[in-house]
Amino acid sequence: MKSPRQKRRLVAEINVVPYIDVMLVLLIVFMVTAPLLMQGVKVELPQAPSAPLEDKDLEPLIVSVKADGTYYLDLGNGQNEQQSLDVIVDKVKKVMGVQPKTPVLVWGDKAVDYGTVVQLMSQLQGAGAPSVGLVTEPPGRN
Repeated sequence: MKSPRQKRRLVAEINVVPYIDVMLVLLIVFMVTAPLLMQGVKVELPQAPSAPLEDKDLEPLIVSVKADGTYYLDLGNGQNEQQSLDVIVDKVKKVMGVQPKTPVLVWGDKAVDYGTVVQLMSQLQGAGAPSVGLVTEPPGRN
Protein backbone atom coordinates (compact mmCIF):
# COMPACT_ATOMS: atom_id res chain seq x y z
CA MET A 1 0.00 0.00 0.00
CA LYS A 2 1.26 3.45 -0.85
CA SER A 3 1.92 5.82 1.88
CA PRO A 4 0.30 9.27 1.67
CA ARG A 5 3.76 10.81 1.30
CA GLN A 6 4.41 9.24 -2.09
CA LYS A 7 3.06 11.40 -4.84
CA ARG A 8 2.73 10.62 -8.48
CA ARG A 9 5.48 11.97 -10.69
CA LEU A 10 4.44 14.62 -13.10
CA VAL A 11 5.02 13.86 -16.74
CA ALA A 12 6.50 16.82 -18.60
CA GLU A 13 5.76 15.77 -22.16
CA ILE A 14 3.88 17.61 -24.86
CA ASN A 15 1.34 15.73 -26.88
CA VAL A 16 2.14 16.68 -30.49
CA VAL A 17 -0.52 14.56 -32.20
CA PRO A 18 -3.08 17.43 -32.40
CA TYR A 19 -0.41 19.71 -33.91
CA ILE A 20 0.40 17.13 -36.56
CA ASP A 21 -3.30 16.84 -37.42
CA VAL A 22 -3.62 20.60 -37.83
CA MET A 23 -0.48 20.71 -39.97
CA LEU A 24 -1.80 18.01 -42.31
CA VAL A 25 -5.13 19.82 -42.71
CA LEU A 26 -3.31 23.08 -43.53
CA LEU A 27 -1.10 21.25 -46.03
CA ILE A 28 -4.16 19.90 -47.84
CA VAL A 29 -5.82 23.34 -47.85
CA PHE A 30 -2.73 24.98 -49.35
CA MET A 31 -2.33 22.24 -51.95
CA VAL A 32 -5.92 22.74 -53.09
CA THR A 33 -5.82 26.56 -53.15
CA ALA A 34 -2.36 27.05 -54.73
CA PRO A 35 -3.47 26.30 -58.31
CA LEU A 36 -6.39 28.71 -57.90
CA LEU A 37 -4.07 31.61 -57.08
CA MET A 38 -2.47 31.60 -60.52
CA GLN A 39 -5.12 33.27 -62.65
CA GLY A 40 -4.80 35.08 -65.89
CA VAL A 41 -5.58 35.16 -69.55
CA LYS A 42 -4.69 32.00 -71.47
CA VAL A 43 -1.69 32.79 -73.66
CA GLU A 44 0.97 30.60 -75.23
CA LEU A 45 4.17 31.84 -73.60
CA PRO A 46 7.42 31.56 -75.54
CA GLN A 47 10.09 29.27 -74.13
CA ALA A 48 13.42 30.72 -73.01
CA PRO A 49 16.04 29.81 -70.42
CA SER A 50 15.82 32.37 -67.63
CA ALA A 51 16.23 32.73 -63.91
CA PRO A 52 13.15 33.25 -61.74
CA LEU A 53 12.57 36.67 -60.21
CA GLU A 54 13.14 37.19 -56.52
CA ASP A 55 10.00 37.10 -54.42
CA LYS A 56 8.93 40.57 -53.48
CA ASP A 57 6.29 41.84 -51.11
CA LEU A 58 4.33 43.74 -53.75
CA GLU A 59 1.84 41.99 -56.01
CA PRO A 60 2.89 42.52 -59.65
CA LEU A 61 0.75 44.13 -62.32
CA ILE A 62 0.25 41.63 -65.12
CA VAL A 63 -0.46 42.87 -68.64
CA SER A 64 -1.37 40.12 -71.11
CA VAL A 65 -1.33 40.28 -74.89
CA LYS A 66 -3.28 37.54 -76.63
CA ALA A 67 -2.48 36.17 -80.09
CA ASP A 68 -5.08 38.46 -81.70
CA GLY A 69 -3.38 41.56 -80.23
CA THR A 70 -5.93 42.33 -77.50
CA TYR A 71 -4.69 43.63 -74.14
CA TYR A 72 -5.73 42.55 -70.66
CA LEU A 73 -4.72 43.99 -67.26
CA ASP A 74 -4.74 42.05 -63.98
CA LEU A 75 -4.32 44.33 -60.96
CA GLY A 76 -4.33 41.39 -58.56
CA ASN A 77 -8.09 41.04 -58.16
CA GLY A 78 -8.31 38.14 -60.62
CA GLN A 79 -10.56 40.00 -63.06
CA ASN A 80 -9.17 40.18 -66.57
CA GLU A 81 -11.17 42.33 -68.95
CA GLN A 82 -10.17 43.32 -72.43
CA GLN A 83 -9.00 46.94 -72.38
CA SER A 84 -7.38 49.34 -74.78
CA LEU A 85 -3.71 50.22 -74.45
CA ASP A 86 -4.56 53.80 -73.40
CA VAL A 87 -6.78 52.60 -70.52
CA ILE A 88 -4.08 50.19 -69.34
CA VAL A 89 -1.42 52.93 -69.45
CA ASP A 90 -3.68 55.26 -67.40
CA LYS A 91 -4.29 52.57 -64.77
CA VAL A 92 -0.57 51.75 -64.56
CA LYS A 93 0.19 55.48 -64.06
CA LYS A 94 -2.27 55.59 -61.16
CA VAL A 95 -0.79 52.50 -59.52
CA MET A 96 2.78 53.77 -59.99
CA GLY A 97 1.78 57.08 -58.40
CA VAL A 98 0.72 55.24 -55.25
CA GLN A 99 3.27 52.38 -55.25
CA PRO A 100 6.21 53.28 -57.51
CA LYS A 101 8.10 50.01 -56.88
CA THR A 102 5.29 47.73 -58.08
CA PRO A 103 6.70 45.19 -60.57
CA VAL A 104 5.07 45.04 -64.01
CA LEU A 105 5.08 41.77 -65.97
CA VAL A 106 4.08 41.21 -69.60
CA TRP A 107 2.54 37.92 -70.67
CA GLY A 108 2.87 37.98 -74.45
CA ASP A 109 1.56 35.16 -76.58
CA LYS A 110 4.29 33.69 -78.77
CA ALA A 111 2.19 34.40 -81.88
CA VAL A 112 2.07 38.16 -81.12
CA ASP A 113 4.14 40.46 -83.31
CA TYR A 114 7.43 41.50 -81.68
CA GLY A 115 6.66 45.18 -82.36
CA THR A 116 3.40 44.94 -80.41
CA VAL A 117 5.21 43.66 -77.31
CA VAL A 118 7.96 46.29 -77.61
CA GLN A 119 5.37 49.06 -78.01
CA LEU A 120 3.53 47.79 -74.92
CA MET A 121 6.73 47.68 -72.88
CA SER A 122 7.73 51.21 -73.90
CA GLN A 123 4.23 52.52 -73.07
CA LEU A 124 4.41 50.85 -69.62
CA GLN A 125 7.83 52.35 -68.95
CA GLY A 126 6.47 55.74 -70.03
CA ALA A 127 3.67 55.27 -67.50
CA GLY A 128 6.23 55.14 -64.69
CA ALA A 129 7.10 51.46 -64.42
CA PRO A 130 10.82 51.37 -63.52
CA SER A 131 11.27 47.99 -65.19
CA VAL A 132 9.00 45.74 -67.18
CA GLY A 133 9.59 41.99 -67.13
CA LEU A 134 8.65 39.39 -69.71
CA VAL A 135 7.16 36.10 -68.55
CA THR A 136 8.39 32.98 -70.37
CA GLU A 137 8.01 29.23 -69.98
CA PRO A 138 11.06 27.16 -69.10
CA PRO A 139 12.34 25.05 -72.03
CA GLY A 140 10.75 21.66 -72.39
CA ARG A 141 7.52 22.63 -70.67
CA ASN A 142 4.37 22.66 -72.79
